[in-house]
Amino acid sequence: METAERYDVVVLGTGAAGLTAALAAASEGASVAVYEKSEEVGGTTALSGGIVWAPNNPYAAEAAVADSREAALTYLGALSNGSIRTEMAEAFVDGVTPTLEWLREQTPLRLKPVPRYPDYHPEHPGGLPGGGRSLEPEFFCTHRLGSWLERIVGTPRRLQVAEIPSGGGGSGVLDPQVLAQRTAASLEGLGRGLVAALLQGCLDRGIEPRTGIRAVELTTSGGRVDGVCFETAHGPRRVAADRAVILATGGFERDAELVADFLRGPVAHPPGVPGNTGDGLRMAMRLGARLGAMREAWWVPVVLAGPDRTPTLLLRERTLPGSLMVNGSGHRFTNEAANYNALGAAFHAFDVSAFRYGNLPAWLILDAACARRYGVFGTAPGEEPPPWLLRADTLDGLAARIGVPATSLTATVRRFNIAAHDGHDPDFRRGESRYDGWVGDQTYYGTPRATLGPVATGPFYATEVHPSTLGTKGGPRTTPDGRVLRVDDTVIEGLYAAGNAMAAPTGMVYGGAGGTLGPALVFGYLAGRHAARKR
Repeated sequence: METAERYDVVVLGTGAAGLTAALAAASEGASVAVYEKSEEVGGTTALSGGIVWAPNNPYAAEAAVADSREAALTYLGALSNGSIRTEMAEAFVDGVTPTLEWLREQTPLRLKPVPRYPDYHPEHPGGLPGGGRSLEPEFFCTHRLGSWLERIVGTPRRLQVAEIPSGGGGSGVLDPQVLAQRTAASLEGLGRGLVAALLQGCLDRGIEPRTGIRAVELTTSGGRVDGVCFETAHGPRRVAADRAVILATGGFERDAELVADFLRGPVAHPPGVPGNTGDGLRMAMRLGARLGAMREAWWVPVVLAGPDRTPTLLLRERTLPGSLMVNGSGHRFTNEAANYNALGAAFHAFDVSAFRYGNLPAWLILDAACARRYGVFGTAPGEEPPPWLLRADTLDGLAARIGVPATSLTATVRRFNIAAHDGHDPDFRRGESRYDGWVGDQTYYGTPRATLGPVATGPFYATEVHPSTLGTKGGPRTTPDGRVLRVDDTVIEGLYAAGNAMAAPTGMVYGGAGGTLGPALVFGYLAGRHAARKR
């Protein structure tokens, strides 16, 4: 195949990992090209909250937050259950400060701490209940992006984390005057703000992503990766990579066969971008890459919201006082307020007698007092809940609508209401962790009553809850600098991976808000820098 172009480093993917890798390679003097399978850039990063989990980071140190390398590694180890390779955890934690300092000095991205945001398991050894490890992008002015602004995945995000429902008390609704001011200034935050800043950095260095081009195969010479073959509208095309190819193509949650082959539990209605079909994984497998973390994902429950049944993350409503979840038998089965990744395991419980997943189907139950007081699924406090929720005046009536035994549901709610009255959940310990109340009733934050409240006032509402994922964690194993390993643990020269396209360096652990993007930035930086220096 004729070679169309030649670069030192070729990066596949335009999420946080890919854009960071491109910038890191360019900052080392390499010529860089970035390719994106979709017509839009940003991947799942652009749809996210844009939070970066960065243990022992310099921003926390400046704010006098007590954190350390030892505490961070202790925390990851306490949650690992043997799923983390020590050298990868150390590379991540040790890479945080160099990555953040480099981003601040050489890119337009500016990060800042999210006040008070606790780790997801703050009571475990090394955890931080008072926050300090989760950072968010400052507002980014997108004026200079020009037409590229319209090519970022998603819609404008003119919010900061504290203003969104999952950010510790926000409503997600801005005052019209504030919204108008931010719109006039073309300010964006959250995931699109993070992508916009990194994209601007690439454009400033003359790196313009090529979109709508799918990579299908890695070419090799003498056992070393030396280029990429692409499918294009004009036929196959090869681009040479004199130093390295970096896989940052995201996960494989949108490929049903790969999901069935590898993931440890069911996945339905993934809310991320449709392009995450495991392209990088398949290319690495063809070269004999050793795989890791293949059974794991960034688990999250979703509901199908609105008349168009859009997959929507279920983060806040299951935490509010006056809510609970039940399975098809009408029984509670988990701590509803746990962090969404840990909650995923509750949907993987298998009933060996019935030979099916025992907690599916699952249902979220809300009472009228909860819906009116807090507002749910985009409605403001005091407003009627959205009409797509199932509704009944009594619990028996709701049980009939969702197909669970009325006697079981009534008994479950009665027992839960006793727990709510006592402020103690003996069944699933809801409210014991400081994280449990993070998006609950802030009047009682820090106590179980931030999340424990009776389900007692009709009418009652319900919606089905589906097990899903923000993205998969599995991929080729790498060295700490991002080089892909073969099944015999030798390095595939010229091939790197970062982000959800690599075996997750944190294994099954989701340490805190931004647990996906923190490693993506760090290993994007490490891979890009190392690839550029490779001769």
